[in-house]
Amino acid sequence: MKKQFKQIGKPRLLIIGCGDVGMRLLPLLRQHFRIFALTSQTSRCAELRAAGATPLLGNLDQPDTLARLKGLADRVVHLAPPPSEGKADRRTQNLTAILPDKSRLVYVSTTGVYGDCAGASFDETRTVRPQNARAQRRVAAENCLRAWARRSQSCLSILRVPGIYAADRLPLERLHKRTPALIAADDVYTNHIHADDLAQLIKLALFRAAPNRVYHAVDDSDMQMAAYFDLVADAFALPRPPRLPRAELAQQVSPVLLSFMSESRRMQNQRIKLELGMRLRYASVRDGVMAAAMGRVM
Repeated sequence: MKKQFKQIGKPRLLIIGCGDVGMRLLPLLRQHFRIFALTSQTSRCAELRAAGATPLLGNLDQPDTLARLKGLADRVVHLAPPPSEGKADRRTQNLTAILPDKSRLVYVSTTGVYGDCAGASFDETRTVRPQNARAQRRVAAENCLRAWARRSQSCLSILRVPGIYAADRLPLERLHKRTPALIAADDVYTNHIHADDLAQLIKLALFRAAPNRVYHAVDDSDMQMAAYFDLVADAFALPRPPRLPRAELAQQVSPVLLSFMSESRRMQNQRIKLELGMRLRYASVRDGVMAAAMGRVM
């Protein structure tokens, strides 16, 4: 009976988009919150329940399915991506309609909102300049949440996230297919974060983030994209990808992949360390890749 009363007394947390990162987050938060996880798939309910969350069926694209969640929790982690089309993020707009005033929300956005920065190193004060539709929708979501936070006197934290990797999220298939990479002269700088470190960052943001604050959720790596592919190839005893000039590579890869290979930036991460107290488990992508190759528990 005491255990049941303690569970009822916990503050409520709602996770929107409880995929891989959300599942890594659950064990970090179970002792602190009574956790609800929104899912549009009945098949995921058992998995979420076993992980310690109460599954709730609903769809961000269908506002009517969200009505019963109105005011359910005043702490929210928003991990759901925007729709695949358009310039707005209707999903985030629909979400804000059910959130109570004076909430605390952590939104997982993308570093793509900055567009191509020509390899510049910068902090969170840089102005966003999205250069593709995906990034434009993310900026729209951020702006929507900022407007909601002002209206509702809520605390919004935005984590801008680069390429997420883990032992089961490495470009091994790409390496097996021998997809080419750029020559060094044309290559771009990319940023990384291990999925476990991202989960820890979300937890810290829930407890420590300043209101309406942006954080770069990136590790300490300073690496060009092809060097990352070489690192993974060497760690798993695979051939390194062939290198091509940009003009030739553009004829061999999809437009979506080419867009990722056309934006170069190096993100500074002092804010997550100084303000959130983050201690990266995998300070560099090399640490995480080598741990995966050695079969360590990640």
